[in-house]
Amino acid sequence: MTVSSPSSTHPLWPALAAARDVALEAVAETLWPTRCVLCDAPGATLCPRCAQTLPYIDALTACSRCGAPHGAVQCTECNPVMLEGAGYEAFPLDAAVSAVLLTARTRRIVTTFKDQGERRLAHDMAAIVARYLPPQWLAEDCAISYVPATAAARRRRGFDHAELLARELSWHASCEYAPLLRAPHHRDQRKLSRHERALNAARSMEVLPGASVPSRLVVVDDVCTTGATLYAAATALRAAGAATVFGATFARA
Repeated sequence: MTVSSPSSTHPLWPALAAARDVALEAVAETLWPTRCVLCDAPGATLCPRCAQTLPYIDALTACSRCGAPHGAVQCTECNPVMLEGAGYEAFPLDAAVSAVLLTARTRRIVTTFKDQGERRLAHDMAAIVARYLPPQWLAEDCAISYVPATAAARRRRGFDHAELLARELSWHASCEYAPLLRAPHHRDQRKLSRHERALNAARSMEVLPGASVPSRLVVVDDVCTTGATLYAAATALRAAGAATVFGATFARA
């Protein structure tokens, strides 16, 4: 008597496959339990206690235009002098927000996410960013896009970290997810000066051929350092027809 393996077309196969996946996940969790990236406590990639004690940016003291942590009265980041030095006559975004300060703790979250491949952190980070999105941004026609990684960075990491963050944020914000940009010519920003970042980013963004650009967008990235990549993304999207472009990042340097 020959026993045949279940066919993918058998009516019970979806249930069997789901049960298999649950069992495999249970075994993996037993052998390699999920632990908090900051305190190593079991149970979550970012435990509630650590999430509550992150260095959140106070929206009341932050710049209402660019989101700089202490720019509510006089912003040193988006004033005309700084914008001129970056090659802009006016602030390229309609507004921008960031959720946390970039400190040793939040940098660890970011690097564990994008450089060590802990992709589940995208959900935790997006949930935090979602709380900083003003309700008026999320009109019915709003879509969530992102600052794309270079092809070299995607090959090195195996994924695009900002894409995952944007997907998760679109779910939290109940907005359409819209991949619209590519970065064909882009050096790693981390080792560049402010002026070099601006020049590098200014020519680094292109709208995907044939993409239909919504009129209202929130562009997502993991960290805002000088704002150069967000500015370049906004400039490219406006040139392709976007009327309103906001920026949102998890951390702000």
